[in-house]
Amino acid sequence: MRPEEIKALASIISGVGTDGLGSAIDSGLRRKLRFDMSCAFLFRFNYDAIVVHDGYGGSVPEQTLNSYVRGGYLLDPFYVACMNGHPGGLWRMSALAPDSFFSSGFAISKDIHPCVSSEHGTSVDEVGIIIPIRSQLAVVYSLMRYPDGGPFQKWEMQELAAITPIITSVFELHCRIRYNEVIVNPERTDIEMEDAFMGMMHGQLTDAQRHVAKLILQGHSSTSIASRLKISDGTVKVHKHNIYQRLNISTNAELFRLFINYLAKTS
Repeated sequence: MRPEEIKALASIISGVGTDGLGSAIDSGLRRKLRFDMSCAFLFRFNYDAIVVHDGYGGSVPEQTLNSYVRGGYLLDPFYVACMNGHPGGLWRMSALAPDSFFSSGFAISKDIHPCVSSEHGTSVDEVGIIIPIRSQLAVVYSLMRYPDGGPFQKWEMQELAAITPIITSVFELHCRIRYNEVIVNPERTDIEMEDAFMGMMHGQLTDAQRHVAKLILQGHSSTSIASRLKISDGTVKVHKHNIYQRLNISTNAELFRLFINYLAKTS
C-alpha cells in the first residue's frame, strides 16, 4: 500500500462517528476514479430516510432533498432492494431498477429525485454499495456521474469492488455509533405498506389497488406488475383503470404528480 493510500485510509478511519466520514471516503475514492456527486442514506421500512452523507456539493435544492427524505425514497430502487433483503455489496442502479423505471416520473423529476442532473435534466449514472445492518434497515452509499461523463467503466467497478469491504465496515461501525437508537429500536412488523402510499390514497383505493399503484410509481410496467403479483395482464389493466377512475386521473404521470403533491403537503 502506497503512503498516500495509507493516509487516505487513516482519514477514513478517523472519520468514523463524525460528520466527516462521507467526505473522507469521497476524497479517498477520487484518487482512483472520477465522480460528480455522492450520498449515503440510512433506510428503514416506513420511516423517513436519514441523510448520512450529503456529497451533492450544493447541486441539489433543499426542497428536492426534503421531498426525497419524506417519501421520495420509496420509489428508489436501492431502497426497494434493501427492504426486500437484496444482497449487500456494489450494484449499479440499472441492475436494480424495474423495467420501466428510467421513463418513470421519479427517474426524470427534479422535484423528488436528487440524482437527476440539474445541468442536463436527465438521470445520472449511479452505482451504490448496499450495507445491510439488519432486516429492513440498511445504508446505501452511492456515487453518481453526469451523462456527459459516460457510465462507470468495468475497471472503475473493479476498483470500487476492491474497496467495498472497507466502506461496508466503516459505515456499519459509523451507524452503530451515530444512529444506535435508530438501529436498536424494534421493527414495525404490523405495517404492510409505507405511510406515504397509505396516506396519499387513504379511503380512495382498495388494498390491491394501492399495491398496484405503488408498483406503477416505482417504475414497473404492466407486465412486470403481473409477474410480481402473479396475476394476469388483464387483471392489471382492470386495476389501473379503476385506480385512474377513483383518483380522477388518466395517466401514470398524473399519478406521480399526486404523489409529489402529497409529499409537499406533508413536508
